[in-house]
Amino acid sequence: MTKLSVQLFTMRSIENDAEMLDTVKAAGFEFVELYGAKLSRGSALAGLLGERGLQASGSHVALADLTDDFETVVENAQAFNISSLFVPSVPVPQRDMPADGWRELGKQLALLSDKLSAHSMTLGYHNHNWDLHLKDGDKTALDLVFEAAGSAPVQWEADIAWLTRGGVDPVVWLKRHSSRLAAAHVKDLAPEGQNEEEAGWADVGAGVLDWKVLWPEAIANGAKVMVVEHDKPLNPAATTANSFRYLQENLR
Repeated sequence: MTKLSVQLFTMRSIENDAEMLDTVKAAGFEFVELYGAKLSRGSALAGLLGERGLQASGSHVALADLTDDFETVVENAQAFNISSLFVPSVPVPQRDMPADGWRELGKQLALLSDKLSAHSMTLGYHNHNWDLHLKDGDKTALDLVFEAAGSAPVQWEADIAWLTRGGVDPVVWLKRHSSRLAAAHVKDLAPEGQNEEEAGWADVGAGVLDWKVLWPEAIANGAKVMVVEHDKPLNPAATTANSFRYLQENLR
């Protein structure tokens, strides 16, 4: 059974954790995906989730936190009873690095994945559009990361809207790296020139992406968790509720 989750980054403007989680619950979600600041809240936030009957499906975690404070990351993940962690991006200065830098990232993720496996946890990488830039012939940065990871079980959280913004066909790419696909981010793009105050994003179902095609393709290629997200909503409560309603009425 595929889990439907929501990335709490969508609601980061709601500063009170209890209010944020009440918004999630009111929208209809049962699962949330954490990001670094929320993962670091550990047992305190886990308690608030439990009080509302919510569960964490996984979490984003900064690469620096994994390398500099590995044991704390593991302890916090265990507090939420989660086993799936995803590095959401590389730091800004590294986003234009040459091919060798991306290969080194893949090797680093492989080593960290091996360390996490001792704690029954997996590690993956979440893409943005810059991960689709060509770095070595017809190989993109993302290709090089996964190639360098080799046989290590480094997973992929496909951000389908960022794939689209990167100028590639999401369906082709879901198949291209299906062996690593574990989760997908579900968000939408507004028609060109619209929603500029929301950086061009839209509530799921209110944009131009064809989720009636993309949703089943993601699941067919390995996604076990589908995570609703909006990078810059003006009204996060409405966005969360609207996106859940669209998915329930059309795809669940």
